[in-house]
Amino acid sequence: MAGRIDARLAELGIELPRPAAPIANYVPYNLTGNLVVISGQVPMDDGRIAITGKVGMSVSVDEGRRAARICFINLLAQLREALDGDLDRVTKVVRLGGFIAAPAEFTQHAAVMNGASDLAVEVFGDAGRHARTTIGVPSLPGDAAAEVEGIFEIA
Repeated sequence: MAGRIDARLAELGIELPRPAAPIANYVPYNLTGNLVVISGQVPMDDGRIAITGKVGMSVSVDEGRRAARICFINLLAQLREALDGDLDRVTKVVRLGGFIAAPAEFTQHAAVMNGASDLAVEVFGDAGRHARTTIGVPSLPGDAAAEVEGIFEIA
């Protein structure tokens, strides 16, 4: 039987993908105490990076926002794996960290990262409100436009 978070994802029309395997020497998540730390996720969709390039150059702010949203969906896929399929164990989205590939003069990083932050609140309600850091970077793995990492509190 699907839990309330699975039901909410279905309402939003979101089907979580199979979690991506690490591409280097790291683990996709770590559980410690009542926290789950999820490694950075790029906007992987159907086995490929869906949105590549630099936001503010070849990628619009709206496309960047969509990239950050896809990153959060991939965070949820890793989180579901870490929690043996039970996303209802999440009590709080503690922190999201966003990395936006952009040129030095780009200043709308926060608007891009809202793609992930807004979805966190859509999925988890008030428990989705989180602390956040968003920075611009010159490049990301696979030329991804964004990467998002997260820390979640669990019961």
